[in-house]
Amino acid sequence: MRELRIHLLLLLAVSTYSCSRNVGSLTPSVKAQEPATASSSNNKVDFVTHVEPILKAKCQPCHFSGGKVYDKLPFDRPETIKTLGTKLFTRIQDENERKVIREFLAQ
Repeated sequence: MRELRIHLLLLLAVSTYSCSRNVGSLTPSVKAQEPATASSSNNKVDFVTHVEPILKAKCQPCHFSGGKVYDKLPFDRPETIKTLGTKLFTRIQDENERKVIREFLAQ
């Protein structure tokens, strides 16, 4: 039974990824895997579109609604991210994701 669940989850993940690749920028999950840079988004990095999906992929559930540190450090608020700055990089190792966050902080 456990193997069946794992197989179904993998199949769902592959299907979702394949479908989202065809849809392009409409799918936030692609943004988390392939973050857009300011050069590809009219020189502005949008928090909800570009930064929040990265944070959800790396910092959920703790820093999002219902998480154990949400009250102290809510990562669904741009002002929290601007206050923390590059201290976020302890959890975010991918250089492309770091670049997106740096561009957001520089605005």
